Amino acid sequence: MQYSQKVLDHFMKPHNIGKIENPDAEATEGSPACGDQVSIYLKVNDKTQVIEDIKFQSYGCASNIATASIITDMVMGRTLDEAKKVTWKEAADALDGLPPVKMHCSVLAVDTLRKAIKDYEIKHGLAEKETFGKNTIVEELKKVIYPKVGEDIVTLKMVKYVGFENGIATVDVDIPKFDEHRDNVVEEIKEHLEQIKEIKKIKITI
Repeated sequence: MQYSQKVLDHFMKPHNIGKIENPDAEATEGSPACGDQVSIYLKVNDKTQVIEDIKFQSYGCASNIATASIITDMVMGRTLDEAKKVTWKEAADALDGLPPVKMHCSVLAVDTLRKAIKDYEIKHGLAEKETFGKNTIVEELKKVIYPKVGEDIVTLKMVKYVGFENGIATVDVDIPKFDEHRDNVVEEIKEHLEQIKEIKKIKITI
């Protein structure tokens, strides 16, 4: 697998690695059991909403560590509103690209950052906890990347139906049987939806 020099640099010598004691906000996404996990910690100036310090801890591959490292560089010194606008594609571009099969690492890093920002906003009365609904599932599916092209399955219109009833999430995905990435996508869907406590069972039809 071919990595850019920037990916290798951030992997070998990651920036802002560690943990902030008594952070103003924090978040953890992913799972070691699934192969990748990132935790992000923030110190925020209450008056200016500027991120004054950010640290991360990571469990996973080179891309996982590199994207978490570059994300922390990109938002250090920015306001929360500015940091929320950073996209996973911008993070990948800042590393001079990622292999398509590793784009999910960039999504994970950005998602964890946004979750940490949301944690701060909720604690300070700047946002409310989101109520769970079918749209929550759709938003989570936007984080599932189709490895062949490095784009999410919702944007690619591979998701044909999403439903939720009595704790059961139903997802209809259009992927041909001969597609070599089919099983990988299905596993990614399960891993993302299993993190949502309201979902007790997942049914995926393909």
